[in-house]
Amino acid sequence: MKKFNIRKVLDGLTAASSSSSATAQPGTPRENDVVQETLQSEHFQLCKTVRHGFPYQPSSMAFDPVQKILAIGTQTGALRLFGRAGVECYCQHESGAAVIQLQFLINEGALVSALADDSIHLWNLRQKIPAILHSLKFNRERITYCHLPFQSKWLYIGTERGNIHIVNVESFTLSGYVIMWNKAIELSTKTHPGPVVHISDNPMDEGKLLIGFETGVVVLWDLKSKKADYRYNYDEAIHSVAWHHEGKQFVCSHSDGTLTTWNVRTPAKPAQIITPHGKQPKDGKKPEPCKPILKVEYKTTRAGDPFMVLSGGLSYDTVGRRACLTVMHGKSTAVLEMDYPIVDFLTLCETPYPNDFQEPYAVVVLLEKDLVVIDLGQIGYPIFENPYPLAIHESPVTCCEYFADCPAELIPALYSVGCRQKRQGYSKKEWPISGGNWGQGTQSYPEIIITGHADGSIKFWDASALMLQALYKLKTAKVFERARGKEEKPNTDIVDEDPFAIQTLSWCPESRMLCLAGVSAHVIVYRFSKQEITTEAVELLEVRMQSEFSDVDSPDPGGDQTPTLPTSGASSSPQESEPPTQPLTGSNSSDGPRDNIPCLQVRSSPLKQSPGYQVELVIQLVWVSGEPPQQITSLAINSSYGLVVFGNSNGLAVVDYLQKTLLLNMGTSELYSPSDPYQRQPRSPRKAKPAGAICESNDGSNTSEDRCRSPTSAKMSRKISLSCEQKTDMDAKDNSFTRSRSSSVTSIDRESREALSSFYFCESFPRKTDSLVSPCLLVGTTQGSVMMVALSLPPGGDQRLQQLVGIASCGTLVRLKGGILTMALLDATGTLLPPSFEQWYDPNASDEEKEKGRKRRPASPASSQEGQEPQFAILCSEKQAKVVALPSQTRIYKHSITETSFVLRADVVQMAGANCIACFCANGHIMTLSLPSLRPLLEVNYLPLTDMRIARTFCFSNLGQALYLISPTEIQRITYSQETCDNLQEMLSELFTPVETPEAPNRGFFKGLFGGGAQSLDREDLFGETAAGKASRSLAQHIPGPGSMEGMKGAASGVVGELARARIALDERGQKLGELEERTAAMMASAESFSKHAHDMMLKYKDKKWYQL
Repeated sequence: MKKFNIRKVLDGLTAASSSSSATAQPGTPRENDVVQETLQSEHFQLCKTVRHGFPYQPSSMAFDPVQKILAIGTQTGALRLFGRAGVECYCQHESGAAVIQLQFLINEGALVSALADDSIHLWNLRQKIPAILHSLKFNRERITYCHLPFQSKWLYIGTERGNIHIVNVESFTLSGYVIMWNKAIELSTKTHPGPVVHISDNPMDEGKLLIGFETGVVVLWDLKSKKADYRYNYDEAIHSVAWHHEGKQFVCSHSDGTLTTWNVRTPAKPAQIITPHGKQPKDGKKPEPCKPILKVEYKTTRAGDPFMVLSGGLSYDTVGRRACLTVMHGKSTAVLEMDYPIVDFLTLCETPYPNDFQEPYAVVVLLEKDLVVIDLGQIGYPIFENPYPLAIHESPVTCCEYFADCPAELIPALYSVGCRQKRQGYSKKEWPISGGNWGQGTQSYPEIIITGHADGSIKFWDASALMLQALYKLKTAKVFERARGKEEKPNTDIVDEDPFAIQTLSWCPESRMLCLAGVSAHVIVYRFSKQEITTEAVELLEVRMQSEFSDVDSPDPGGDQTPTLPTSGASSSPQESEPPTQPLTGSNSSDGPRDNIPCLQVRSSPLKQSPGYQVELVIQLVWVSGEPPQQITSLAINSSYGLVVFGNSNGLAVVDYLQKTLLLNMGTSELYSPSDPYQRQPRSPRKAKPAGAICESNDGSNTSEDRCRSPTSAKMSRKISLSCEQKTDMDAKDNSFTRSRSSSVTSIDRESREALSSFYFCESFPRKTDSLVSPCLLVGTTQGSVMMVALSLPPGGDQRLQQLVGIASCGTLVRLKGGILTMALLDATGTLLPPSFEQWYDPNASDEEKEKGRKRRPASPASSQEGQEPQFAILCSEKQAKVVALPSQTRIYKHSITETSFVLRADVVQMAGANCIACFCANGHIMTLSLPSLRPLLEVNYLPLTDMRIARTFCFSNLGQALYLISPTEIQRITYSQETCDNLQEMLSELFTPVETPEAPNRGFFKGLFGGGAQSLDREDLFGETAAGKASRSLAQHIPGPGSMEGMKGAASGVVGELARARIALDERGQKLGELEERTAAMMASAESFSKHAHDMMLKYKDKKWYQL
């Protein structure tokens, strides 16, 4: 534990990196102001934890029917494995090539993946983080299809050239047994049969291999005799083949939408040809061709008709129709429409044995953006309710926030209102993908993730214990009118599409108050209630935020009317001082510029609000003289003060959501005090134009007189307490405008672009002379200025709802390089001082219950000692961090975070009982700084490349947690805590669980007697090295996997573990022998070369006489 003296310059601060400029300032703080910093570098380590969401760009799928585990491969080389709800795993192929096929070693805890780069990999699933045991890279042929028979160690690999190679999955070595395409097809055939599109063995005879070639040729190959038994020819290309479990028939799906059924022993013609979706002509001609049937599965039942499930095959006249899955059962055909194109599907069956009645019970359908499981056992084929968090991308994610260590009652409260939103009509059966076990993690604190979406919805997720579960969904678009037709298109001029998209949000977990800002320059305040209400008219406040320089060159048409600026105690009731005013109406006519018109129209009819989040107030920015409102760049809400603050490039606005009034509407430059070195004070257009009136909350009537009032009313656009240094009269400010005009144009341009980037409500010292803390607002800008605004709150109860809140700008606190990203306060001991909050109470409950629930967290106790430095302001920008002592406003520490890049996200977080700043840079670096001394504790180059999605969604949370959207459909969670990294193995779920393999089907007495049952095959005799010889070394290259040794450590203990280790040792020995063999081969080649030369020499002189030499 290292002690840091706030007063002294720390000459011995060697922990900082050479590029660091963390410096302590001498002077103000006292000798005894010592902050003990407990965080050290060893508390930090960065690693990925889990990935949630739908696999992005899926390409293949496999299912283990015994372990009940589903694997999905993607076009980017990712593998996602799913078991029961909460059991999921992510791993990645290093090459990043697309996964074209997956094959489980059923009930073995292993998986084979085939990639588009012609490599195959063996994954060990017996460990919590799966690893590759072996890889095999084909050099001369391209892989098109793989097949691994149940309980076999020999993997068949079909290639683009039409050949089939065989791999031993235990050693990942090629067998010398190869089925060449020219041996498989008839000798008289002059054309190449095309790539191998299907391989499977006869369910009743493992010695017979069915090979499907793309052009329509199917061959039944006898493995023992190494020749073709039967050849089946059809004019149309083949996409897939499926066996009947008795091995006497198989079905092929074709490119013209037909299904052909073949009897094994009659290859001359198909036993049946059907076109499931083709129109049958009356004259007996062939039906019209349809789209290709991409896959067919043929599954039998003991008690009834077989199931035939297929994808594709629709008629060509069904233009625009969505992708369909067809289920044919007996005489009935059900066509099930899907929301997205089908990538693959699998029929789940009761038995893993292909030679038994299959008894299908469900179909897993992998779509481009969803996973659907259909219940085959119920009428109508209902779908199962999906327990995985795969709907993150239902609408694109536009913003994300992460809250670790929330109040414990929050998740049950959100779940109780969210469970009422669930759809009905799901299958009543249990989710069939039920393998694996949950992790035994020690992490017990509640975690909540909030995602904002392009359609205006907000989703709350329970993220506790490395899982993710949907809790509650809020649809903010309900507040606005929807366009019913093309002509009634909403007035969404800022954005072409997604006018309701969420841009930023502010949430207070303790009070459950939620505030959000949308892209159409709207802000909505929500309260949480467990009771349903109907709101007759949504409360509306319209705000006119105008560019500070928009009227510099234009004369004021409306005279020099200047609104009065009452102090905080000017009027006890806002309604008392409202004089009759001339109503202001918004203009949206074609002959004049659009003015006072919001971008969205708030709903006028009554709004039924279900239990959960209910709208309290809608704030909309309006058009100003033909200019659309600027998008909101920053937002904050404080439940204790009853205030919402938001800002954009034009300035900031403070709204009292209890009184539904606008308290402050001010340009950014007006926040600077007259004595500021950064001072710029152009005249605000709002002081000169009556059109700058603030429109009142909508109380149900639609008259413009009720909605808009002039600036001279008590509820005016700027209610500022002039108790600070701002008690100069407005004429003096206006006179200063001419001086400001003389500054350079570049300065004006630079300052005009200054937007508000960060807010922080706190209880602090607004001025240097203050000795007691009071409510304040810290304001940060994109130019690096941090300003202090003092708040004067009326007493609680009825007075809070009647008296005005006083606001006074106290000038600049400090200036940093780059835009301000985050701000926080520490007390004298280095403890974080969070903003005060009000405990949650149900706004629709009885008055007694409300009073019980309404408890405001007390403010931090003020110091009675004069001159003490009880607080430190923590300020972090895109380039640097500073610590400023309050109330003296002296800089204590400064640290340059980056010179060549810039910080995208910074948060002050709690970690291991202390606090630190966590930063994420645009160059992919993640770093943490101690508080208050700003010592670098961690710096890791985490992401080599950062895209806009990651930049927009990256967020840190307490206790070493962070997340971002790694793809449009997936959330990646990471930790920067050493403790979490150490416990990660325990916390992760287990994929493999020891399960007994079901017994093989009983052959029966007569089948055993007369040989009618399944015929087994000793593949070792056929494919082993002694019988088949060695494969060509140049055909494929064996690569030992990085998980070889680690994988065996995680394998089952006891005899199995020992055998596995012995096998690894043998592999390593085999590898060494292989190297020896290569060296021997080189020597033999050299000897052969010598022998050849010697032979040539002998021939040259053989017939010559001695005198001819």
